[in-house]
Amino acid sequence: MSDGARYEAVIGIECHVELKTSSKMFCGCRNEFGGEPNRQLCPVCLALPGALPVPNRLAIEHVVRAGLAFGAQIPVASKFDRKNYFYPDMPKNYQISQYDLPLTTGGVVRYRRADGSEGSCRLTRIHLEEDTGKSTHLGSGDGRIAGSTHSLVDFNRAGVPLMECVGEPDIRTPEDAVAFLEFLRLTFLYLGISDVKMEEGSLRCDANVSIRPAGTSAFGTKTEIKNMNSFRSVARALEYEIARQRRVLAEGGRIVQETRGWDESEGVTHSMRSKEQAHDYRYFPDPDLVPLTLDGAWIEGLRGSVGFTPIAAYDRLQRGGGLSVAQVRQIVEDPALTRFLLETLERKPGDDAFAQATANWLLSDVARILGREGISIDGQELLTPANLGELVELASGGTVTSKTAKELLERMMAGGGSPKEIVAREGLAQLSDPSAIASVVDEVIAANDKSVADYKAGKENAIKALVGQVMKVSKGKANPQLAESLLRERLAQS
Repeated sequence: MSDGARYEAVIGIECHVELKTSSKMFCGCRNEFGGEPNRQLCPVCLALPGALPVPNRLAIEHVVRAGLAFGAQIPVASKFDRKNYFYPDMPKNYQISQYDLPLTTGGVVRYRRADGSEGSCRLTRIHLEEDTGKSTHLGSGDGRIAGSTHSLVDFNRAGVPLMECVGEPDIRTPEDAVAFLEFLRLTFLYLGISDVKMEEGSLRCDANVSIRPAGTSAFGTKTEIKNMNSFRSVARALEYEIARQRRVLAEGGRIVQETRGWDESEGVTHSMRSKEQAHDYRYFPDPDLVPLTLDGAWIEGLRGSVGFTPIAAYDRLQRGGGLSVAQVRQIVEDPALTRFLLETLERKPGDDAFAQATANWLLSDVARILGREGISIDGQELLTPANLGELVELASGGTVTSKTAKELLERMMAGGGSPKEIVAREGLAQLSDPSAIASVVDEVIAANDKSVADYKAGKENAIKALVGQVMKVSKGKANPQLAESLLRERLAQS
């Protein structure tokens, strides 16, 4: 039996997500990325004597909505606790977090893999806490504390509302870990509760990984991987760590429970610190914050605001619409584009051809114009689901040629009005009357002796040149299929 077949991986993901609020978790300081170090501070951030924290209501709402989106339970009672530790990233030597009474418990994250198949991972909990400051280690050459000569701390981030999502060890492959993270990230983006930018630290994740003999249920000794700053890094780090653990066991060694850092440049994990003994944070209820009692009617009111999620959109687009898996994935990546498409499809529900044509327009010509102008679909107001649907109907129904339809789109997005208005105003409707096109065909045949001779000599491409001339003479309005049919008929008779 191969080593790969002997063992299976067991992966659990923990994510920290900075929430989108105007102020920090327990004070009025600005919650914004960047800025001069140590300027977004106040006595509450620094826990100075006499300064009392006040919870951010919007942050609590964000966490409850996140839990509802995954079908979690929302307990009526919740509270904040002090997590005590001594490290320079928190000036007060403790972090306000949640321990035994989090805001949400349970829930399931459904996700789709690259091939469209579905996976799922249970959640243990989602709780709310405050972020820590950011430490920068200098003098080591690689940014690690080991070998550094000194460290700097920026407390601007300290106190920013932070949501921690703890997943159950339900994931078995690095590919599924990435798919889980992608849909977790997209869900928070759809809900509008975070910008989830890994490059700015508003989404950070750690992975716990162990291996065990295939077919067994007991967990092996786990290691925790940190410092992964992209989904690609997550996949690479997990692949390396799984292979490392298999190698250790194959050589008769023992896996040590520890925290390991991911080295992106070297493509390896390295030991950071042992975790053979669980660290005692000495949690206790924060005496400055009263326990939370969540109103049931308020929770139910929030439940109605979480229906638009990436997995729900994926289900709807895949269930009906005739779209490919690749198209659905590309669309669902953008919440605004997804909303736009779904609203357009309401025009002709259940019409797969209309859905396919609309998706093609959005992903090709509309995307090209938006990219050229440097705007997003929700950053403009001239193209609407109503007038795009109208354009798709005109093009699919043969009222206008594909060339005219592309020109209509450009003019619509430049403020020219609805497609039907432009077509009626300028007489752009496609010519489908055989008698009207026949006169143009005769004119083209008479004026293009060489192409006519080439076609009769067996050069099939000559017919395309003649169709092009018919389109030119008709100013793009002739039905090209009908024009080609009439050309072949006339040329066969001459």
